[in-house]
Amino acid sequence: QVQLVESGGGLVQAGGSLRLSCAASGRSFSTSGMGWFRQAPGKEREFVAAWRSLFNTVYADSVKGRFAISRDNAKNTLYLQMNSLKPEDTAVYYCAVRNPYRNPTRGDEYDYWGQGTQVTVSS
Repeated sequence: QVQLVESGGGLVQAGGSLRLSCAASGRSFSTSGMGWFRQAPGKEREFVAAWRSLFNTVYADSVKGRFAISRDNAKNTLYLQMNSLKPEDTAVYYCAVRNPYRNPTRGDEYDYWGQGTQVTVSS
C-alpha cells in the first residue's frame, strides 16, 4: 500500500499562486508514476499534470504554462506549483500513483490516491 497526503490548498484570488504538496509513504514505488488530478463540483475528475517518465512531464492544455509539477525523490514528495490561477481552477486536487509504464493522463491507470486538498480561486 502507498499512502498519499496532500497539503497546500486554500483560498486565493485570481492571478495568485499556490503550491501543493503530496507526501507519499508505504511500500516502494517510483516517483515517475506520480500525477495530479482535480475534480470541480458537479464535474468529472480530470487530469492536471504528471510525470510521464523519469525526466519527462505532461500537462493538461488548460494548465500548460501556468502549472509546474516537480518532485523530491529523497522526501518522496510531489509538488504542483500553480501560478496565474483562475476561478475555473477551483477544485479538489488529488495526487495519485501508478505504474510508470501506464498512461499518465488516465485516472483509471492509477492505483493509489490521496484524500485531496481544496483549492478555491476567487474572482
